[in-house]
Amino acid sequence: MKNALLATSLLVCAIAAYAQSSVTLYGRLDAGIEYMSGLTNAAGSASTSRWRVEGGDWGTSLWGLKGVEDIGNGNKVLFQLENGFNAVNGNLASAGSLWSRWATVGVANDSFGTLLLGRELFISNGLWDFDPLGQSNWSSASLVRGRNWPISSNNISYQSPKIAGFDAYGQYSLSNGTSWNANPGGQGRSDGIQLTYTSALFQVRGLYDEIHDPNNGLLDNVFTASREYFVGANVFLGQFKLQGVYQASRISGITSSVAGTPTTTNQFWGGLTWQATPAAALIAAAYHV
Repeated sequence: MKNALLATSLLVCAIAAYAQSSVTLYGRLDAGIEYMSGLTNAAGSASTSRWRVEGGDWGTSLWGLKGVEDIGNGNKVLFQLENGFNAVNGNLASAGSLWSRWATVGVANDSFGTLLLGRELFISNGLWDFDPLGQSNWSSASLVRGRNWPISSNNISYQSPKIAGFDAYGQYSLSNGTSWNANPGGQGRSDGIQLTYTSALFQVRGLYDEIHDPNNGLLDNVFTASREYFVGANVFLGQFKLQGVYQASRISGITSSVAGTPTTTNQFWGGLTWQATPAAALIAAAYHV
C-alpha cells in the first residue's frame, strides 16, 4: 500500500512539473481629484473652470485574469479575460459587455509565436509604448479623439517570436456581416500590421492600420474610420528614456461623412522620462496636431 501511495505521489508530481499551468489575476485602479480651467461655459460665451472626482484620466481602471496550460514540446494553450470600469461610480467601461477589453483563447509556441482569437485592444494601442504619458486623456489619444483606443471583436491576431531583435504583430478583424467591410449596428472590418526592432540602446516601431465604417464599409471619418500611419522611437540612456513619434490618419480621398471633420491629421510628439526610482518617474512631453 505504501509503495502504491509513493508511486501515485511521484506520478502527480511529474504531471504537475510537466504541465506548468497557471492562472493570474491582475488589475489597475485609477481615481483622483481633477481641476480643469479654460472650459467653455454653458452659454458658450466665456470660459470657466471645474473641480471633480475623476476615474480614468490616467488610464482605464481594469481587472482581469489570464491563464496558460503547457501541453509540452514548447506548446501552450492560452486564455485572457479583461474588464474595464469606472472606479468612481463602478460603471462598466462598455455597458452590457462584461469582458469589454479582452476575451481571447489561443495557442503559443516558443519557436513559431502566438495566435489568438476573440476580442482585443486594437493594434493601434501599440502607440502606448511610445507615448511618454501612456495615451492618457492629456496626451496622444486626445489629438485624435480616441482613434488610438479602439477594441476589435471577431479578431484574429498573430505575434511572432523575436528574431535578431525584430518582431512582427498583425491583426485582422472580420465584420461578421454579409458585407465584407460593413455591418450596420456592429463593427466594420479592421486590420493592421506592426514591426518592431528592439536593442539595449533603442527601440523603433512602424505601424499601419485601418478601421472601416460599419455603416458603409468606407474609410470616411479620420477619427473613427480611417487609415493610420505611425513611426516611433525610444532611446534608453540608463535612468532616462527619450521618445519621438510621427503619426498620421487619412480617409480614402472622399468627403468626410461628418460635417466640419478634417480629412487628414498629422501628429508629432516627443518626451523625456527620468526613472528616478523603480516607483517614481518625472515625465516631460510636448504634443502637436
